[in-house]
Amino acid sequence: MTAEHKARVATTWLDGCSGCHMSLLDMDERLLEVAERVELVYGCLVDAKEFPEDVDVTLVEGAVSSEEDLRKIREVRARTRVLVSLGDCAVTANVPGMRNPFGPGPVLERAYLENVTLNAQIPHGAVPALLAESLPVHAYVPVDVFVPGCPPSADLIFSVIMDLVEGRLPQVQGTARFG
Repeated sequence: MTAEHKARVATTWLDGCSGCHMSLLDMDERLLEVAERVELVYGCLVDAKEFPEDVDVTLVEGAVSSEEDLRKIREVRARTRVLVSLGDCAVTANVPGMRNPFGPGPVLERAYLENVTLNAQIPHGAVPALLAESLPVHAYVPVDVFVPGCPPSADLIFSVIMDLVEGRLPQVQGTARFG
């Protein structure tokens, strides 16, 4: 990106714990250096309600586990030049994928019927419909950069962001595709 043009960067998360976003915030004072180079156009720290068009880089945390996750990741991919799978949930499905051997029905029953003392019922509408399996992002859309870790370190996230805004494709160790 040129000095006069800041990279349009977005973050989002699907089914995950937000630990990758916490690690991003752990960049501490380096956030100021990033802020000089990027315009944050969407994410948990931005009040935008709709994912914007023409995003240069999107960091996506979490696995694709629900119909809402699938809708969101397809929209993000269509509007993003470089898509980054950030963290093990996005790269491998990690913890969200642990439900796969059981299927969504038994998982919902366990959470909302068996382990409840008041008003036991499976919610409809408030909880997005679960897909048959929780899968990594690249199972549904092309991913340009894989950043492993649970969560990835703040140093690694900083390095990846700076490489991307400087026009370099990051060379991240351990970025084998899973799934």
